[in-house]
Amino acid sequence: MGLIVDGKWVDQWYSTKDSKGNFERQESRFRHAVSSEEGSLYQAESGRYHLYVSLACPWAHRTLIFRILKGLEKHISVSVVKAEMLENGWEFGDQGDPLFHLDYVYQLYLQAAPDYEGRVTVPILWDKKTNTIVNNESSDIIRILNSSFNAITENDDDYYPVELRSEIDSVNERIYNTVNNGVYRAGFATTQEAYDMAYHELFDSLDWLEDRLSKQRYLVGDRLTEADWRLFTTLIRFDAVYHGHFKCNRNKLSEFENLSNYLRELFQISGVAATVDLDYSKRHYYASHKTINPTGVVPLGPLQSFDVPHNRASLFL
Repeated sequence: MGLIVDGKWVDQWYSTKDSKGNFERQESRFRHAVSSEEGSLYQAESGRYHLYVSLACPWAHRTLIFRILKGLEKHISVSVVKAEMLENGWEFGDQGDPLFHLDYVYQLYLQAAPDYEGRVTVPILWDKKTNTIVNNESSDIIRILNSSFNAITENDDDYYPVELRSEIDSVNERIYNTVNNGVYRAGFATTQEAYDMAYHELFDSLDWLEDRLSKQRYLVGDRLTEADWRLFTTLIRFDAVYHGHFKCNRNKLSEFENLSNYLRELFQISGVAATVDLDYSKRHYYASHKTINPTGVVPLGPLQSFDVPHNRASLFL
């Protein structure tokens, strides 16, 4: 896990020396929008954009789900990097890079911006017309996919409706800080104090979510929104990865009645299961994070089935 410094790749783990042992995530640099409005630099066009993802990354997973939900499979192509992220960062592997035949994702960043400095992350929304990165922030990309291509797909499903945005944003903020990023804050902490804080905030929020989902079917009432999908990609990896590898081990997700039923409901929505690959995810986390798991041994368990019937529909008739 490295970064680009002075135009070159450096194999360097996250430093927590200046943050008292706390893991701090880098801000995304590329934050452009795709629009159908006249004069927009990045017009919504079928076949113009390419999505680079890892099946292990919960942030990239969000974009794959929205690509399915919004019927964009024929309009936005996708590449999946190798599961392992080693001394050269994300690699294209046997599938290769279909656009430039590069070996590593950091080369793609330098192709877009030779002056780029910092971490190299996925997802990446690439514009084939201008040959650059449009956006590398998953929260932006899912909103682009949510609405910018509606005229092309004739799919008007809206996961960020105007009337619910204030509540969605509020729920997202807590979940991002304490759950989505909270598991990383626990797993990448380098002091006991930093770990303890992340651990307690994580399980305080999981308890809050468990209670919230006892009273309503989804995070914002009776309607699926982006808040649910942003949470889903962390929950689906929890028992397989975060519980053990990141020491988030007060409870397994399967031990939360409402959260586990809710997770199965989302998994069983048409098309979503095809975006989940937990074997790939375990290979990534356990084989790539040598500071946490020096042997690189990947666990075989746990045994999980997300196809078991859930009770969410019957609870909220």
